[in-house]
Amino acid sequence: MGTLTLTSFVTLDGVYQAPGGPKEDPRDGFTQGGWSVPYGDEDFGRFVTEVFERVDAFLLGRRTYDIFASYWPKVTDPADPVASRLNGLPKYVVSSGLKDPHWAGTTVLSGDLGKEVAALKERTDREVQVHGSGALAQSLLALDLVDKVHLLTFPVVLGAGRRLFTEGAVPTAFRHTGGRTTAAGVSIQTYESAGRPEYGTYELPENA
Repeated sequence: MGTLTLTSFVTLDGVYQAPGGPKEDPRDGFTQGGWSVPYGDEDFGRFVTEVFERVDAFLLGRRTYDIFASYWPKVTDPADPVASRLNGLPKYVVSSGLKDPHWAGTTVLSGDLGKEVAALKERTDREVQVHGSGALAQSLLALDLVDKVHLLTFPVVLGAGRRLFTEGAVPTAFRHTGGRTTAAGVSIQTYESAGRPEYGTYELPENA
């Protein structure tokens, strides 16, 4: 059985919207797209390569799928560690409106998300990877389907935009399993799902 791994880029104030360019996701009048680009150094590239070496299948939301499908099929270098896998491995896109995907190897998931993703994990040996796909990521987290999270926090505050962890998110604990900081200052931390949070208090006992 495979593991579902989420890789997400966020700002210091938790925004995930449009990290890669101004046209990626201008919803709600968002004008600050492309905020991750200035931090794309060798350390960052090395981490991305490592992630893509562990993938067997991709699970994407419709918006991220459309962004990827408009770009990666044009990158045909077989030595490219990202393009070779995105173009060659199975891709699953969650959508109720997409009927005829043109990107080779794409399957549309339009049924019960929990059941379909659980079945996908069951028939995958290594990692099913979710990249970006903020709304889908929130749904998967709410269904306790995410096994591992790579959270890349960029040293920038935007003050606007869609946030990954929002009011009403399911309380979830994570176990920290690794981390590093790139030369450009991106904090890359890896967490595994650890069930529900535990709680305590720093208050002194009344009879102390």
